[in-house]
Amino acid sequence: MPDLRRDPIVGRWVIIATERARRPSDLVRPAEPAKAGLCPFCPGQEDKTPREVYVAGRPPSAPANGPGWSVRVVPNRFPALKIEGDLDREAEGIYDRMNGIGAHEVLVETPNHERQMKDLSVPELTEVLFSFKARILDLRNDLRFRYILLFKNQGQLAGASLDHAHSQLIALPVVPRQVVEEIEGAKRHYEHKERCIFCDIVGQERKERARLVHENEEFVVFAPWAPRSPFETWIVPKRHESNFEAEPKERLSLCAQALGTTLRRLAAALGDPAFNFIVHSNPLRDAASPSYHWHIEVMPALTQVAGFEWGSGFHINPVPPEEAAEFLRGVEG
Repeated sequence: MPDLRRDPIVGRWVIIATERARRPSDLVRPAEPAKAGLCPFCPGQEDKTPREVYVAGRPPSAPANGPGWSVRVVPNRFPALKIEGDLDREAEGIYDRMNGIGAHEVLVETPNHERQMKDLSVPELTEVLFSFKARILDLRNDLRFRYILLFKNQGQLAGASLDHAHSQLIALPVVPRQVVEEIEGAKRHYEHKERCIFCDIVGQERKERARLVHENEEFVVFAPWAPRSPFETWIVPKRHESNFEAEPKERLSLCAQALGTTLRRLAAALGDPAFNFIVHSNPLRDAASPSYHWHIEVMPALTQVAGFEWGSGFHINPVPPEEAAEFLRGVEG
């Protein structure tokens, strides 16, 4: 029988459609063909991108905007928002508007065009995560920005336009509604029980282990109770921390280990699927929160959102999270 599950944080309902149940292996899609043509993210092509705003790995004596880097961050050539100008908030009758002010950056994760994030070593992936932190710490000095969204689109089905491994960052003048819903849901739990709901979830998943995929000293990886799509996977710190950018490099190294393991397991289980991941963190300049807990959500692009989902707000997932977690535990990470 189908199972209706309620997300304990935001209250969103999900249908686990066991009547449509498919084996996890049935969700494997053919590999996407690589795109031909010159890659602007490869070494030697630095003049094809805007000037870098952050770089790691290049010797200090080497010239900027040239080869020799291990991680490189540049403004997006086709930004969703522009950094120059004022917000100019105003009303148009009952409507509100402001100028599209923000920052949109590309974080090139490796100089090697053939490697993806799952192929990076722990030290290499740690440098990528540290670049996320460095850019947040820099951009939060701009008082126009209230939230920074870090995300990755891997593969055409997940919205990627270039094959070279990269993530993106968008600094926004508003806090996204989905983030507000998470923060408010976490606050309600804290006001009622005086505990962080994410800490409670981590404790329960480690105890029950039915949805647990992996853990190390500082991070736990699991399939959430009410996943919106097959093989949705969360990476959550065991230690309470509301802001991603507050993490020291030694814990980012353990996050890198957990993230790399997760991506390799998903690739092995599902034939290297397209996916998105999003870093959920506390808004900029907000005080450290006892109720909110930063985390990473990884969403393989295996199903499509259709009319029922758009009309109801419900998501239909044909793979129970317990089955997904068991399948991932059974493959090499």
